[in-house]
Amino acid sequence: MESLQGIKQRFGIIGNNIGLNRALEKVLRVSATDISVLVIGESGVGKENIPKIIHQNSHRKHAKYIAVNCGAIPEGTIDSELFGHEKGAFTGATQTRSGYFEEADGGTIFLDEVGELPLPTQVRLLRVLETGEFIKVGSSKVQKTNTRIVAATNVNMKEAIEKGKFREDLYYRLSTVEIKLPPLRERKEDISLLFRKFASDFAQKYHMPQLQLDEHAQALLTEYRWSGNIRQLRNIAEQISVLEKERNINAALLRSYLPDPGSQLPAVLNKKERESDFSSEREILYKVLFDMKSDLNDLKKLTLELINSENLEEVNQKNQGLIEKIYGKEANDKEESDPSFEALPVHETVAYKPTEPIDKYAYAETIEEEEPLSLQEKELEMIKQSLKRSNGKRKLAAKELGISERTLYRKIKQYDLNDIDED
Repeated sequence: MESLQGIKQRFGIIGNNIGLNRALEKVLRVSATDISVLVIGESGVGKENIPKIIHQNSHRKHAKYIAVNCGAIPEGTIDSELFGHEKGAFTGATQTRSGYFEEADGGTIFLDEVGELPLPTQVRLLRVLETGEFIKVGSSKVQKTNTRIVAATNVNMKEAIEKGKFREDLYYRLSTVEIKLPPLRERKEDISLLFRKFASDFAQKYHMPQLQLDEHAQALLTEYRWSGNIRQLRNIAEQISVLEKERNINAALLRSYLPDPGSQLPAVLNKKERESDFSSEREILYKVLFDMKSDLNDLKKLTLELINSENLEEVNQKNQGLIEKIYGKEANDKEESDPSFEALPVHETVAYKPTEPIDKYAYAETIEEEEPLSLQEKELEMIKQSLKRSNGKRKLAAKELGISERTLYRKIKQYDLNDIDED
């Protein structure tokens, strides 16, 4: 069996991290067997090297090694790619084609991004793992294959199983042995070594002097999070090698090439904002509906009192607050300033005495069916009034309405209320 150091030199693996060494030792031990292996780790940690090491240190090393990126093959053609198809099996199938499992018979097949496989393909793959059998698309003939499967994924498989996106039985068949590669942020002692190796490679490739990092730049390099892992570190080394004339790199210059770690989480933040935004929308709609229902009930109550009463003055005094709520404070203000003003122009209706008794409940039902304002108009009016009361201060208006400023800004834009500026 090849030594650990020999494996590193042969496959260009750099580093002495304990987690990395343990993973490679496990790789060497399983290489001589035919058991399935699942390689897990974040994107960019170098998972593609593991199946090559396994294949080259197994008795299958003289047979074919095929690497398949499951995430790059369209769902409609992946069965055909993996298992082959018969002529005429589907539109465009002009001839019989062998799939990867047939081509890799006796060798090793590497299924990268196996977590992206559609569920029907997962069923076919499970059969291959359990019995070594598969059927081409459009065929009824069962074929055998003696292929070792090494899979890799950066997906959290336990979460994918819980969400129904990956079969639990297939996961346990694939992960007979599970090998985890540590992310670069857990290999701090290896980061400078990797950067020097990449800088040396690019210096030779582009025929220029090699980059040199000062002490502060090395410290920055080591403490950076490296969400893209080794792939990101390599890209940064190549960018600086090509773009910078100065070969001695300080921390300030290096920092200009490193993305802000806080900017690497937009999806989570946007999702939270969308959920909050939806919640605010729902709250303001509920508020509008409740207010409309309350106004209708008040109007019903006032109308019934007017119908049953012959004394308009008494009704006005008794329901002063209710009249202000329905018709606005301006009604009472005008009544005080102008004695001839009648707050309720329905006095003629009150004076009228019908010859037949009035069905109060039928009248109430008629009023309830008539909506004085649409939902959108009611919402617009609430926003206008709140902005007016807060003198255009949107923060105060949003607080009064019980919604977020973000939602209020969007509503202002929707209803073209931008002429109401903050003081």
